[in-house]
Amino acid sequence: MSRRAASAGHLLVALPALGGVLMELVIALVDGPGAAGTTAERLVRLFSYFTVLSNVGVGVVSVLLALDPARDGRLLRVVHLDALLCIVVTGVVYNTVLAGTVPGLTQAGQLSNVLLHMASPVLAVVVWLLAGPRPRVDARTVAWSVVGPLAWIGYTFVRGAAVGWYPYPFLDVGELGLGRALVNAGLVAAMFLLLALLAGWADRRLPAAPDGRAAG
Repeated sequence: MSRRAASAGHLLVALPALGGVLMELVIALVDGPGAAGTTAERLVRLFSYFTVLSNVGVGVVSVLLALDPARDGRLLRVVHLDALLCIVVTGVVYNTVLAGTVPGLTQAGQLSNVLLHMASPVLAVVVWLLAGPRPRVDARTVAWSVVGPLAWIGYTFVRGAAVGWYPYPFLDVGELGLGRALVNAGLVAAMFLLLALLAGWADRRLPAAPDGRAAG
């Protein structure tokens, strides 16, 4: 794939990811505090969702790669893999466990839901398969990529214990008990690690991308 095509692909990923987050931010500001009590708390809760953080990560990395599809560096490798795997987990968990559990979505909420949970994950995977950049995923990158999700799990449990709110029902210690919530978190972490290993395997076998020989 040429660099120009790769750049367009990365931009295509950034649009639903950042557009969906922006829509959720506007909805939160327009609707007001709601059950959160204060606008500040609602915003903190918004950016405590794995979905939102995953889409922010994918969106930012995709913008950087749209500007330079061959951009490289240790930090970028880790953040890109982390964002890619997180958005895949977001899509899988939502569409297998959480779909239909949020009643009363407005039309704007339904649209942002599609952008964040469906369009962004699918496009991120397709563009990574086609445009990379690749090769980028080595053992060190895989190891560092698990730090972000583990930090989010720790943050979720610590903050949940302090304020009594959890972003997802399968992590709600108050409803499930600590043991069951930890098991569920462990399953998500295991899925993430398995996907990281699969990404490393695919990265070694797929063609290098973008193709530096293709000037267009």
